[in-house]
Formats: sequence, structure tokens, C-alpha cells
Amino acid sequence: MNDTTLPAALADQPLARVDRDGVRYTLLGTAHVSKESVAAVETALASGAFDVIAVELDPARHRALTDPNALAKLDLVQAIKSGKAGLLAANLALAAYQRRLSEQLGVEPGAELKAAAVGATARGLPMVLIDRDIGLTFKRAWGRLGFWKRSMLGAGLFSSLIIDEKVEDDAIEKLKQGDVLEASFAEFAGQSPELFEAVIAERDRYMAAKLREAGAAHPGKHVLAVVGAGHLAGLTAALETGTVEPATQIAELESLPKDEGMPWFTIILVGLLLGGFAWGWHQGGIETGGMVLLQWAAITAAGGALGCLAAGGHPLSILAAALASPITPLHPALGSGTISALVEAWVRKPDYADFLALRDDTRTLRGWWKNRVARTLLNFFLTSVGTALAVWAAGAGMIAKLL
Repeated sequence: MNDTTLPAALADQPLARVDRDGVRYTLLGTAHVSKESVAAVETALASGAFDVIAVELDPARHRALTDPNALAKLDLVQAIKSGKAGLLAANLALAAYQRRLSEQLGVEPGAELKAAAVGATARGLPMVLIDRDIGLTFKRAWGRLGFWKRSMLGAGLFSSLIIDEKVEDDAIEKLKQGDVLEASFAEFAGQSPELFEAVIAERDRYMAAKLREAGAAHPGKHVLAVVGAGHLAGLTAALETGTVEPATQIAELESLPKDEGMPWFTIILVGLLLGGFAWGWHQGGIETGGMVLLQWAAITAAGGALGCLAAGGHPLSILAAALASPITPLHPALGSGTISALVEAWVRKPDYADFLALRDDTRTLRGWWKNRVARTLLNFFLTSVGTALAVWAAGAGMIAKLL
């Protein structure tokens, strides 16, 4: 174990030290929007006091920070097919929020994490990525929320996609002592205990398990963990007191809730549609019942098509949205936005230049419709929103008839 005294320059930095199982862990708390934190990380690396560097990054965020062409290597069609269109849109919304922070403060969010990862590699030190995949974190957070909170989160994410507002001073001050994901989700969804359990508390336990796993792989070494200051207390406690085997803890926190079957919302929709048809049959036979079904199809098809049109969708994408929207609300595994976005990406396949220009194009409202990657994601979102609004309208009409 390297017991070199820490540099005096780190004396005023948020630090915690944990000795466990023959390994010494020094946790350096940083602000993800601070030039001082970048300097503190560089000083710690230059001191030679550490044998292993652990960083609050997952592989995807590490690639995004260290590889400027990471987005250009994305297979958009495959991402949509695998159900990741919503996650991509959420990532762009978070990136838009972080970009606004970067422009206001003159430092890239996560610059100190990048400095730790790049610096460790440059010095030939083992580097460990200890954070959970952002997609898993988002999915577990999403799974904890009810319908209304999901709606609020979705609306907040979309507003961040197209609105370029200044980040308030009090939010920046909280961020300096917190976590960039926490601050991002806080702006979108408010103080939700379910959300913060997945975004903060679970990640504390996850990173503690990853650190213990790294320690087991490097016995007797001194590990420096560079993490957001908002994780320092929770991570220290989890590292000191955790008793679950690291591999077991990691597997548990990477799992997703099992599908509980058909959602209640879909059940209600099917019930309304069948009830409306039965009412029509009772009132005027099969002709009236058929008119009820036709009304459902017309309203939902129009909603999906108008949403796709608002996203600047190709005529074939609009047609696909119109055909899919009456059916997909009744099937939990399908989405009209997914179908129309797939058609959009197939007809107007984004090229390398679209991916390279994505960050710059999404700085402006017009750029979202200009860039084929961004427009495909808008297609997914606005088609889904249009279908959802139409479903509410058609459902309300059926309820009125049944009553």
C-alpha cells in the first residue's frame, strides 16, 4: 500500500478515507462544474500517492467524455428497434442541460472525471469505472414512478430538448455540492423520493460494491475514487458497512423489475373500446358498433399523424404513425412513436455528418428539425405524445357515451 502523504493542496478538498480488507480507499469529492475540482484531481494524480484510480463514470459516459466521435458510431435504427429511442432522447435532454451549465460556467460538466480517467491512463495506473450504466439508472428510476410522475418527467425532458433557458443560480449552487444526474433529474421531476432512491442512494451502494471489487483485484493497494461531492457521505457509509458480496450487490442493482403483465392503463383502454362497441351494438346493431370502432381509429390515427407531422416526419412516417396509432395503445410492447421513428430513420437515414453535427444542431430550435438524428427522436416523442392525447380524447368520448 502506498502511504505517501497527500499533497497539502488537497487539504481543503472534501475527502474521506476508508480502510477495509487490507485496501485503503481515499474518496475525493468533487463538483462536476468546477475548475478547482479539475485542478484537485490533477494534483492527486501527480502526487504518486495512489496505485489505482476509480472514477464515477460508466462505460457509455466514459466514451462520451473521451471520444468526441462516440455518437457518430451509434446505429440509430438498431437503437430504436431495441427500445432505446426514449433513452436516447433523455440522454440528449440531459446533455442539453449540461451544455447550458458549460456555457454559463466556462467548464464542461464532468471535466474532473475526464481528467481522472485520462490522467490514470497516461500514467499507466489501473483505472476502474465504478458508476452504473446511465440507461439502467434511468430505467430503474422510470420503473419506480407512477403514470403522472412519468408524465411530468417526460414533459420536463422534452422541454429541455427545445428550450435553451439559463440555469438558475440556486440550482448551480446545489450542483456544486451535489451530483450532475441528481441536479438534472431534479429540474425535470421535482423532489421525488422514488427518483432519488434510484439516482443517488442506489448508485452509492453500487459504487461501493464496485470499489470493493476493485480492491479485491488489487490487494494491499491505495485506491483513489473520484466522485461527486453529493455521493461522499453515502458512498463512505456503504463502503464501510456493506456486507453483501460485491458481485451479488452489483447484480441486484443492475436488475430490472419483472414485467407484471398488461398495464392497468391498457386494460382500461381495452375495456373502454369493448364497452363502446357493446354500447353501439345495443343502440343500433353492428353498424353503430362499427362506427364506434371507426371513431376510435380516426381519432387516434389523426393524433399520431399530427404528432409525426409536427416533428417534420416524412410522408411515409406520417402514414406509419396513422396506421399504428389505433393499435399500439392496446399492446404494451408496441409504440406508435417507435414505428414511425423506425420508418423515418429508414427513409431519411442519418449519415456521419448528422451525428457529428448533432451537438451543435441541437443548440437551436431549428436545428432539431434540420438534423436527421434529432428529427428522428422528435418523431418518436411527438408521435407518442400525439397518440396519447388522442387516446385520452377518444377514451373520454367513450366514457361519455357509456354514462
